[in-house]
Amino acid sequence: MRISISGKNLEVSEYMRDVAIKKLSKLERFFPQDTEVQVTLSVEKNRHIVEVTIPHEGRIIRGEEVSGDMYASMDNVLDKLEKQIVKHRTSLKKDLRVDAFAPEIEDDVEDYDNAPHIVRVKRFDIKPMSEEEAMLQMELLGHSFYVFQNAETNQLNVLYIRKDGNYGLIEPNN
Repeated sequence: MRISISGKNLEVSEYMRDVAIKKLSKLERFFPQDTEVQVTLSVEKNRHIVEVTIPHEGRIIRGEEVSGDMYASMDNVLDKLEKQIVKHRTSLKKDLRVDAFAPEIEDDVEDYDNAPHIVRVKRFDIKPMSEEEAMLQMELLGHSFYVFQNAETNQLNVLYIRKDGNYGLIEPNN
């Protein structure tokens, strides 16, 4: 695995980099050697945030953890990723006919005042997929909603998680 570590509001020390690489190398058994892993370590007030993104076979496996200690956040995100991988092991090994999107994220816009405004824009390719594939991708990303092109209807759909834990689907009324 090729692990890329960056810091946001934080200078990543050589020791912290070594610890992160050592911990993430435990995931090597699940992925081929050429797998890219992006790790972002950040600090916001007393919150230590670790984000890990692993593109794999057209899907994105992502975990994020926040705690009062950077090393605890690393441990927690590693546990979370390992559970995701084990839970979806059979689905991840399937050769899907479509690739999942890889978002291109533009830089955050500075906060000019307290009025609501767009602070981040994500652009991504939308590829046709089944509702089941969209549910899996949403779960792997850890998001509460997912926008996708339905392979059956060829229309844009929004999949979301309801308060009761079930999924909801929004379709156009054409």
